[in-house]
Amino acid sequence: MPGLGLSMGITLTMLSLVVLLPIGALLLKGATFGLAGIWETVNRERVWAALFLSFRLSLFAALFNLVFGVLLAWVLVRYRFPGRRILDAAVDLPFALPTAVAGISLTALYAPNGAFGQLAGEIGWKIAYTQWGIFIALVFVGLPFVTRTVQPVIEEIEREVEEASATLGASRFHTIRHVILPMLTPAALTGFALALARAVGEYGSVIFIAGNIPLVTEIAPLLIIIQL
Repeated sequence: MPGLGLSMGITLTMLSLVVLLPIGALLLKGATFGLAGIWETVNRERVWAALFLSFRLSLFAALFNLVFGVLLAWVLVRYRFPGRRILDAAVDLPFALPTAVAGISLTALYAPNGAFGQLAGEIGWKIAYTQWGIFIALVFVGLPFVTRTVQPVIEEIEREVEEASATLGASRFHTIRHVILPMLTPAALTGFALALARAVGEYGSVIFIAGNIPLVTEIAPLLIIIQL
């Protein structure tokens, strides 16, 4: 095919520069420590606490985004209401904002003297500099992955499918469970995986609101940066 060689060469070059070389450098760096050195670095209370915190909160945030991301996508596709386009555009805000800006903004909102932080403080709920703050930051950065992955699938589901199910005597719950959800499941799981991967490695938007207290709110990406 004409141009195949050139296209393949450019593709492999970019793949090597962007993916293979960084991963190779990481593996070579790790090999210099040896298995004993790697285990000595990892097998510390501070490291295990950071890993457990990051993976646990990332999983909770991804599950939260799985549910509410699908609901948000459904509302944006199936309903028309004032401000819908603004809400639809706001979904992409975490993609557009630099992570540091997102972290500073969330901290300003949820700090004890922030707009939402003061309201939460009135009921004795502290958000910033706690694990709740980390959870909110991870939800913020991960929600668009689920919503934008599921949204095109919902747009392709014709209303006639639901009407046919209702005509055959199925309840609304039965239609959602046996007709709608099977269509949405692959896209929803893809969005969940993307949100989980983003949350596990998230750094910029979390470090400002986390407080970075060792064994309490210190996340694994921050500990990796410190070790470097």
